[in-house]
Amino acid sequence: MNLIAAVDNNWAIGKNNQLLVSIPADMKFFRTTTTGKVVVMGRKTLESFPNGLPLKNRTNIVLTHDKSYKVKDAIIVYSMEELREELKKYGSDDIYVIGGESIYRQLVDECDVAHITKIDFAYDADAYFPNLDEKPDWELTADSEEQTYFDLIYHFLKYEKVR
Repeated sequence: MNLIAAVDNNWAIGKNNQLLVSIPADMKFFRTTTTGKVVVMGRKTLESFPNGLPLKNRTNIVLTHDKSYKVKDAIIVYSMEELREELKKYGSDDIYVIGGESIYRQLVDECDVAHITKIDFAYDADAYFPNLDEKPDWELTADSEEQTYFDLIYHFLKYEKVR
């Protein structure tokens, strides 16, 4: 399974259920990487999307504890066990965990690859991605050239689980 996220210098990913920043090249990378794939998210992440609707051209799986929660065009699961059962239907390489913080934390150890857009800035935030630089079982395997968007500097990074 894959993780995909944009993080700042402190591995922050969001504030008040919103992304910290919207970088067009990062959004395009996310879109091209996950289109046609399975995306796994929590309820709050889904609700942060435009109109709270699932992402188009993807299989959307939403984990929530709210048994009454229903969303058109999304698969809703209510426990980690139910999520793991559902994910058995798909190839591991086609599954992307897209947030938020609690979903990343619950699934990071089950993933093999992380696509991280690392933004060289420290934002005021209330949601964080697990710091892969501090996890001995993860290693940085690819780093793009420096990218810029106005005054922001960022890199596209790839981390892989050490075998």
